[in-house]
Amino acid sequence: MIFGMSLEMGLTFLVLAVTILLFVTEILRVDVVAVLVILILAWTGLVSPAQALSGLASNAVVSMAAIMILGRGMERAGVVHKISRAVLRIAGSDERRLIGITSWVVGLISSFMQNVGSVALFLPAVLRISKSTRTPASRLLMPMGFAAILGGTLSMVGSSPLIILNDLLRQGGEEPFGIFSVTPIGVILLGSGIGYFMIFGHRLLPKKFGPGADFSSQEDLIETWRLPAIVSYYFVSWKSDLVDKAREDIRLRRNYGITLLAIVEGKEVTYSPWRRTRFAPGQELALLGEPEDVERFAAEHDLWKITDEARFCDLLSQAEAGFAEVVVRPRAPIVGKTPREISIRKNYGVEPIILLSGTQEERKEFDDRPLNPGDTFVIHGLWDRIRKIGSDRNFVLLTPVEAGSLDRSKAIPATLCFLGAIALSLAGVQLSIALLSGALAMVLLKVISIDEAYEAVDWRTIVLLAGLIPLGIAMEETGAASAIALALIDHLQGGPTIVVLLAVAALATLLSLTISNVAATVLLVPLAMIMAKDLAIDPRALALLVGVSASNSFILPTHQVNALLMAPGGYTNADYLRAGGVMTVIFIFVAALMIYLFYM
Repeated sequence: MIFGMSLEMGLTFLVLAVTILLFVTEILRVDVVAVLVILILAWTGLVSPAQALSGLASNAVVSMAAIMILGRGMERAGVVHKISRAVLRIAGSDERRLIGITSWVVGLISSFMQNVGSVALFLPAVLRISKSTRTPASRLLMPMGFAAILGGTLSMVGSSPLIILNDLLRQGGEEPFGIFSVTPIGVILLGSGIGYFMIFGHRLLPKKFGPGADFSSQEDLIETWRLPAIVSYYFVSWKSDLVDKAREDIRLRRNYGITLLAIVEGKEVTYSPWRRTRFAPGQELALLGEPEDVERFAAEHDLWKITDEARFCDLLSQAEAGFAEVVVRPRAPIVGKTPREISIRKNYGVEPIILLSGTQEERKEFDDRPLNPGDTFVIHGLWDRIRKIGSDRNFVLLTPVEAGSLDRSKAIPATLCFLGAIALSLAGVQLSIALLSGALAMVLLKVISIDEAYEAVDWRTIVLLAGLIPLGIAMEETGAASAIALALIDHLQGGPTIVVLLAVAALATLLSLTISNVAATVLLVPLAMIMAKDLAIDPRALALLVGVSASNSFILPTHQVNALLMAPGGYTNADYLRAGGVMTVIFIFVAALMIYLFYM
């Protein structure tokens, strides 16, 4: 049948081959390739102009944009901060444990939630964990994304292909599957995927922090200024002689060469405490300095070391706070005044670490040194406070900082918007409408501004998906997808059962990569059921294999989850080919073997 193909079918295969070649070789960026595909399909007449541009308004693309906005809102409201802290409390900073815990949680959630929704919930949290533990985001995001896709095979409502499968079975006169009929297969698939990354991830996954997670400026600052990078935590005992003394009475920097970054009292955290702040029993101190200097200070003042630092893991992490360089502006009102006179800690909420005046560098006592134009401070503090210094008329901020800050007062509205959107989708509302409603609610409730909502959308991902959707339409309308399926099925007649299962799983995988997984399911299930009857195989079993294998989308960033993670993970097509290629083969063999063992 393929040799008798029409001109339109041949052109479609050619466009598909060129697209895959460009993805693999990365001669052009993926979004540029996507635009190229749209224009070629339209100019050749393989699809109508309206169909060529239909991807821009598709359910998948609108859902993706809405998810990005919802994720930004959850991040701004501090919900992500709480999630990442809970994960870090359990997993610590060990890469394998982080992969295992986040992947299992996301995979299990995906069994009853759209997999892209579960990834949207955890994406900001995993990015924050990456920053807190200094683990490259690329080492965590791909395993999480693959787990979300695999988690969709844990129940018959976990993915669109499995939902549609039961409808197709009813139409074919077969009994539909129960909601947990696929669970044994899904558990093995999910466990295999997570085990694969926990064992081989360090070899297969790239080491990239992705955009917005570059630590080079912090590393440069620490190395250039020879800054201490270790924060120790101590408890002020009832018998400590610090009790009732003011910070300025202790002379921490002059006598010990250490800096008090923060005081934790109950649930309240005071960053860069003012010089007149008094110590009290029960306070917990975050001290920056060389361990031996901090230990000497603690011994002399009867402080107890806090060994359980898990709850402080991201208190002063680079996700929340860091070092920065600021320069005194010429003709600034503070010129001639001392740091003590301008109350830099009280008024700006940051901790001055070093003062460079001309060629003279001061690390211990500079509170009473008059400031000159061009003097440089190295400070430490929360990013939002450092950001405010950049807009102050007295200083020029030299260090780039993250945009935006947490507003924990919006945590409840943000959570309700997100959960409301998920609930709407579970109730049967179209996913794009449900998620877009949640995103708009976040803007109306002022969780984020409309400008932040636009900034949250990664347009490269949007264009990528929008370009692949019309290619799928062309594959269906020209008969290219049917031709591939029928040609393979013709060659399977009379073959061993396990070979048939492997071939059907591979075919479902191939079509899911080139057209949508839903379209692949609709196309293949009726054909598989006919073939199963000819080969004396249970039609329901072969149909289930198609529905499960339609989720085998790891080798290219064509799946919504992979597309969503591509930019924040800094991934290239080659990264997906390397890690996803092996995962694809594992999936095919495991799925076929499970169907063979359970149904044959």
